Amino acid sequence: MAVENLITEHIDIWTSAVKTKSASGRGSSKKLELYGVKKLRELILELAVRGKLVPQDPNDEPASLLLERITAEKARLVKEQKIKKPKQLPAISESEIIEELPKSWELVRIGCMSTLENGDRSKNYPNKSVLVESGIPFVNAGHLVNSRINEAEMTYITQERFDLLRAGKFNDGDILFCLRGSLGKCAIVENFGIGAIASSLVIVKPEKSVIPEYLLKFFESPLSLSNIRKYDNGTAQPNLSASDLAKFVIPLPPLNEQHRIVAKVDELMALCDQLEQQTEASIEAHQVLVTTLLETLTNSADADELMQNWARISEHFDTLFTTEESIDQLKQTILQLAVMGKLVPQDPSDEPAAELLKRIAEEKAQLVREKKIKKQKALLPISEDEKPFELPSGWSYERLGNICEKMGSGSTPRGGQSAYVTEGIPFLRSQNVWNGELKLNDIAYIPQETHDKMENTKVYPGDVLLNITGASLGRSTIFPEEIPEANVSQHVTIIRLIEPKMKEFIHIGIISPLIQNLVWGRQVGMAIEGLSKKVLEQFEFPVPPLEEQKLIVEKVTELLNICENLKAQLVASQTTQIQLTDSIVDQVV
Repeated sequence: MAVENLITEHIDIWTSAVKTKSASGRGSSKKLELYGVKKLRELILELAVRGKLVPQDPNDEPASLLLERITAEKARLVKEQKIKKPKQLPAISESEIIEELPKSWELVRIGCMSTLENGDRSKNYPNKSVLVESGIPFVNAGHLVNSRINEAEMTYITQERFDLLRAGKFNDGDILFCLRGSLGKCAIVENFGIGAIASSLVIVKPEKSVIPEYLLKFFESPLSLSNIRKYDNGTAQPNLSASDLAKFVIPLPPLNEQHRIVAKVDELMALCDQLEQQTEASIEAHQVLVTTLLETLTNSADADELMQNWARISEHFDTLFTTEESIDQLKQTILQLAVMGKLVPQDPSDEPAAELLKRIAEEKAQLVREKKIKKQKALLPISEDEKPFELPSGWSYERLGNICEKMGSGSTPRGGQSAYVTEGIPFLRSQNVWNGELKLNDIAYIPQETHDKMENTKVYPGDVLLNITGASLGRSTIFPEEIPEANVSQHVTIIRLIEPKMKEFIHIGIISPLIQNLVWGRQVGMAIEGLSKKVLEQFEFPVPPLEEQKLIVEKVTELLNICENLKAQLVASQTTQIQLTDSIVDQVV
C-alpha cells in the first residue's frame, strides 16, 4: 500500500489517536499529544530507511559502488596525509543485519561513510567569558531545534579564537549530533559557512556519495533512535561517544534513491504538518465552544435561565465533553455553580446562614473564654466591593478566619528527613495532599515523642488541609476518619472549623474557581508561591444554610462522579485508538 493511501484510508485513526500529557501547577492545562500523527511520522521515517518508501530503479548505481569509491577516496587522503588513518571498525555481525533490504542497498557503519569530529577540548575551548555578540557561530545543544540550527539565540566567538581551535569546526552540509543532555538531537548545517561546536556535540561529515539530508532522516528514524536509547542512562552524561556513534549501522541506498527518499519524506511530512494543524485547530475550536457554553451557566441570571442554558448543553453532551480538558472544565463549572448557590434550589424554610454564623461566633467566643483557643485579631467586615456576586436568599458572605477554630501551617521536625522513621505517626507533606484525596504512597513517619512535641502541627479527622506553597498551591482535601491523627509540614495549612458539619462545603469552596482565584491571586513570596495565614483568613467565603450545604455536597458528589465516569470512558476510547494506531504501524513495518 502506498503511504499516501495509508494516510488517507486511516485518516480518522491518525487524527483521533491522542494522549493527554499532564503538567503541574495552575494554568498548565493538560496538553494533548497527537499520538496518531506522531506515529505516522515515525512510520514514514522507518519505511524510508528500510527501502519501503519509494520504488527502486534498476538503473541506479548500487550502493556497493558508492562504498568502493568512499573507501578509495579515504585511502587517497590518508596517503596524501590530509587525514589520519581511520580506526578499523568491526565487521557487521549477524545480530545487526537488517532483513529485507533492497538488493541495491548496503549495510554500513556510520564511521565508514562519514567522518566524526569532536569539539576542541583543549585549553582553547571557548568558555562563556570569550563569547561575543557577533562573529563565528559557536553552537551548543540548545541551538538544535527541529532538525535545524536556531540562529535566534546564537552565541559567537571571534575569528582569532576560532583559529586557535584544533578541532570541532563545521561547514555547510555537516550534521551536528548531540551526545549529552538531549541525546540524539541533531541538525543539518545550512547557510552558516563555518562555525564551531560545544563539547556536547559531535560533527558528522558525510562523504560526497551520501547526501546529508538522508543521513539526517536516518538519525531521526525509529531504527536509529532505538540504538540511541541503549546509551541513555537518564543522566546529563549518557554513555554515547563519537566512537560509539561511528559503529551505528545504517542502511545505505544508491545516491539517486537517497534523493528520491528525501523528497518523498519531505512531501509526506508536509502532509503530516497539515493533519496536525487541522487537528489542533479542531481541538481548539471545540475547547472555545465548551468554554463559551459553560460560561452561560455561571452567568445565568436566575434558575429559569440556568435550566434553559443547561438544556442547550445537555442536548449535545456527548459531542461537547470528549476531551479531558473539557471534562475538567465541566467539573470546575459544577464547583463554581455550587458556591454561587445555583446548583440546588433554595428552601425558604431553611435556617438562614446569618443565624449559623451568629452561633459560630458565639461558640468561638466561648472557646476563647475557656482559653481553648487564642483570641484572634478582629477581621474587617466584608465590603460590598469585595463581594464577587450577589448571593441567593438565605446565604451570607463571611471571612474564612471567622469560622475557624484553628488555621495554621505545620512545620518540619528537628533534624528534617533524618527524623523520619519506618513506622510511627504519619507526617503529611504537600505531595500527599491532592484535591479530594490523601495520597499515602509517599508518606513519611515520625516517632511518637516527636509527634507529642509538635502540638501545633497535629491534624485530626475532619480537618481541611490546604497546600500553601509551590506548584501544588491550592490543592485541598479533608483529613479522613480512618487515620486517628497525623502531623503536617510547613507547606500544608490546617483549617479546623468551629462547625464540623461545614467541612465538605468549605472543601468544595476551596477547590472551586472562586477561591482558587483568591489563592493564586493573593499569594505572597517572590521566590516561591506562598499563602500566609494573614491572607488566607481574610478570604470572602459564600456560606449557605447548613441544610442546603448538605444538598450541595450530595449534588456535587453525584455530578463529579459522572465526570469521572466520563473521563474513564474517554481514557478507554483513547487507549483503543492508540492500539489501533500501533496495530496499523506494526502491520506495515
